[in-house]
Amino acid sequence: MHFTSEQRLDDGVLEREFTLGEIPGILWTPGSASEPAPLILLGHPGGLRMMYPRLAARARQSAADGFAAATIELPGSGDRPRSAAAEQARADLRRAMQAGEPVGDDIIDRLVLPLVDKAVPEWQAALTALLSLPEIGGPVGFSGGVIAIGTRLAVVEPRIAAAVLFAGSFVPAATFEEARRVTIPLHVLLQWDDKGNDRQAALDLFDAFGSEEKTLHANLGGHTGVPQFAGDAAAQFLARHLT
Repeated sequence: MHFTSEQRLDDGVLEREFTLGEIPGILWTPGSASEPAPLILLGHPGGLRMMYPRLAARARQSAADGFAAATIELPGSGDRPRSAAAEQARADLRRAMQAGEPVGDDIIDRLVLPLVDKAVPEWQAALTALLSLPEIGGPVGFSGGVIAIGTRLAVVEPRIAAAVLFAGSFVPAATFEEARRVTIPLHVLLQWDDKGNDRQAALDLFDAFGSEEKTLHANLGGHTGVPQFAGDAAAQFLARHLT
């Protein structure tokens, strides 16, 4: 991990950009931490620069609760190399949606599964590097999307103690099978009127999760309309499990 820049935000939070091999990322740490802070991994759908305002807001809320937060760019997003297969799947997805046709399982699998297969090991490598820093400690939480990535991480990464998963992305059939193996506490956010999301698939995935503690927080509104109180409830969930 190589830090490339740092700045102190107006609330005292230290924001540092880093690279891990070819992967860019950002780490936020509380300004007044006197001991290693628990860590929240911030998931997102890709495009780190475009997502920065929302990610930074979530990170600053986490810092106010005493947590460090970090994120990395997804494969094929931002300035990272594109995949011809992923670009074709994305084009097929746009074509189906513009035509008002159902998005078939084949398109979803071609778009999402290779992303999950590549992104999850990268998240694990980033987690290892982050936990080696003296200012970062455990436990670790995951918060955000892509929900198939969050589900896979919840299954394969024992260092993650709890997760807030954002419904709002396509769910491959294989993810439902993985969901049955998830056992950590979950808090799932669902925007009821998200036009790009299959609401029933999100409900079915929540039902499939094997966790003994799982909460579904559904709110009216579109993809980016998550109300502040819903974000606060998710933050309280992580505070309960990471402190």
